[in-house]
Amino acid sequence: MDTVLWVVIPCYNEEEVLPMTAGLFREELRKLIQAGKISPDSRILYVNDGSKDRTWEIIEELATQDSCFLGICQSRNRGHQNAVLAGLMEAKEYADITISIDCDGQDDIAAMERMVDAYHEGCEVVYGVRSSRKSDTVFKRATARGFYRFLNRMGAEVVYDHADYRLVSRRVLEAFADYREVNLFLRGMFPLVGFKSTCVPYERHERMAGESHYPLSKMLLLAIDGITSTSIRPLHLIGWIGAIVSILGFAGIIWAIVVHFLGNAIAGWASLLCISCFLGGIQLISIGVLGEYVGKVYMETKARPRYIISERTYVPEGGKELPPKKSPPASCSEEEK
Repeated sequence: MDTVLWVVIPCYNEEEVLPMTAGLFREELRKLIQAGKISPDSRILYVNDGSKDRTWEIIEELATQDSCFLGICQSRNRGHQNAVLAGLMEAKEYADITISIDCDGQDDIAAMERMVDAYHEGCEVVYGVRSSRKSDTVFKRATARGFYRFLNRMGAEVVYDHADYRLVSRRVLEAFADYREVNLFLRGMFPLVGFKSTCVPYERHERMAGESHYPLSKMLLLAIDGITSTSIRPLHLIGWIGAIVSILGFAGIIWAIVVHFLGNAIAGWASLLCISCFLGGIQLISIGVLGEYVGKVYMETKARPRYIISERTYVPEGGKELPPKKSPPASCSEEEK
């Protein structure tokens, strides 16, 4: 099979788990090569997202020891979504298909084979979807379900229980390269590209080592970014809320006039205070939502680069960027260790 696969793995402070999962990724890649489903030129690409520990040094060691492994290093930490994008855009120049997956070993690596099979059956995008959340706590399970429901209701097109474990073809990546947003929410952007897609269910495992880099606070920020980056529905909601409040206010004015002429008016500060607090809260929330969108527009108009690659373990096509560590090997052979 001539299909070249690059597995894109973003890494941030993963020195504990990286040596444990590297062998698993390598074995899965060689299994697919031996089965004739992908080309021997397939690779595993690590993207170091400005780690503060020995993550990049470990990636360099892996690339030196085994030609299956390649690595790129960002000039600073730019976030998970930008790291995934950097790897995908790098792989686009070499691979027919890419699979993005986290480094921690929680996503079932064996699901890659079913993703590749789906690609050979004609699917351009294959989403890895969790089949259950038995390994999550009750709180995590509830917040995760609420996260996806809220995103969909706010107009962000996301695949339920899908994060960033997906197969994407080169054709899709070439179309995706035209999306120039600085504020990235990849799991909501790929469905917008279109092309034939499907889902592959898999069981999610416990993290092998290290700590999760996505606590509840980051999940909330990701939800806000996802909504404001892919949908303007919150602005529509503000308009509807404003209209409803205006109607209620108009009705209140009529009621006050009627009561006054009937002679039943009673002076009281409680009702006025409640109305003032209610309207003030609506106004502040509306201003906050508008400010979020204005901030997004501000960042987009700057058109800053979404990632900057400072170092590679191989020579890129053209070989004119930075002094390389080594040239990319011809194949990923079984004899290499």
